[in-house]
Amino acid sequence: MGLLSGLMGNASEVDGNTLDQLIGDALIDGESVQKAYKVIRDMFVFTNKRLILIDKQGVTGSKIEMLSIPYNKITKFSKESAGHFDLDAELKIWIGSEPLPLVKEFKAGDNINDVYRILSQFAL
Repeated sequence: MGLLSGLMGNASEVDGNTLDQLIGDALIDGESVQKAYKVIRDMFVFTNKRLILIDKQGVTGSKIEMLSIPYNKITKFSKESAGHFDLDAELKIWIGSEPLPLVKEFKAGDNINDVYRILSQFAL
C-alpha cells in the first residue's frame, strides 16, 4: 500500500537520518527540523524557521532543487481531514500573492494535525 499511496501523491513521514544526509548543510545555526514528509521522491520539510520544499529531478533523482519559504510569506493555509469513506487528508498552503495553493495529500495514518499545528505555530 505504501508504493500505491506514493504513486497517488500521498505523503509519508521521513526519518531523521535521511534528512540529515539531504539537508544537514542547508540548515542555519539554531534551526531544527520539526516534521518532514515525502511524496514519491519529493519532500517538504518544516523547520522552526521556514518551509523547505525539496524537488528531486531527472531519472535518477540526483539533481535536487531546494526552495525555502519563510513562514512570514505564507498568507493562509487549510486542512481537509479524512472522512469515513475518504481516508486521505489534504493540506493547502498559499504562498505570497500566488493565486493557487501548494497542495499535499496525506495518507491514512499520517497525522495532518501535527503539520497544521506546526504551520499555526510558526506562520501566525
